[in-house]
Amino acid sequence: MPDAASFDPLLSPCFDVAIADKIATITLKRPEAHNAMTADFWADLPRIVRHIDANALARVIVIQSTGKHFSSGMDVSVFASGGLMTASPDPAIRAEAFRREVKRLQGTFSCLEDARMPVLCAVRGGCIGGAVDLATACDIRWATADAFFVIQEINIGMVADVGTFPRLAKLIPEGWVRELAFTGRRLGAEAALNLGLVNAVFPDQAAMLAHVHAIAREIAEKTPLAVTGSKAILNYARNHGVDATLDYLATWQAGMFAPHHIMEAFAAKAEKRAGAFPDLVADRDHL
Repeated sequence: MPDAASFDPLLSPCFDVAIADKIATITLKRPEAHNAMTADFWADLPRIVRHIDANALARVIVIQSTGKHFSSGMDVSVFASGGLMTASPDPAIRAEAFRREVKRLQGTFSCLEDARMPVLCAVRGGCIGGAVDLATACDIRWATADAFFVIQEINIGMVADVGTFPRLAKLIPEGWVRELAFTGRRLGAEAALNLGLVNAVFPDQAAMLAHVHAIAREIAEKTPLAVTGSKAILNYARNHGVDATLDYLATWQAGMFAPHHIMEAFAAKAEKRAGAFPDLVADRDHL
């Protein structure tokens, strides 16, 4: 266990993290294992994202990968080690413990939705099983021409349980979700584009990352208060009706409408310069 005084919450055997120009880039860095999601992955990703979010270290997060595939999903070692099950002889106790473990795993990707800043996802090659859970929890997705998405769980005899179904069914038509869920077939990049799962398809990783980081820079230049407000409202609208969302939006504006940010945005545009906007504040527990 590392010494608390020297522990860096951004260090991980699964990810490289770089923060520059108000953009945090989280890179999956186990290409030799197709970026499979080991026990470290499930613990480290939420810690990293929550640290960036809580300390307002960036205005946007980019998740990308190294190697041929974005991620092959949960590493078999997580299943083989028995880490998902407790040794209790009581079946009810085992069931309750298993439910808590599944909810912990779900939180690994829910933290992407909960983050105040947008999370952008660049998918190359296979996006398989748990990787679909990750991608669908992000705000925007892009893909290379060789990318494909697979709800792999059905192919190994289980139900996808970490977030694919509630999120994917809000992103593409339900009939397609059901076909992918029941068959375990691949959804190629062009089909994903046609269905709206990704915003664009690129010939290779370099072209995709150039585009994604250009989008990230554009977002980082906006006022963080308006960006986080837009994300909050969009997330709320996805799960609520129009009337409820309009009421929530009115309440948000009543508390966080910022005329001085608006005036600065107009001035920056007129003067052809970047706007000077304050960053969000760090949570008090992380000061």
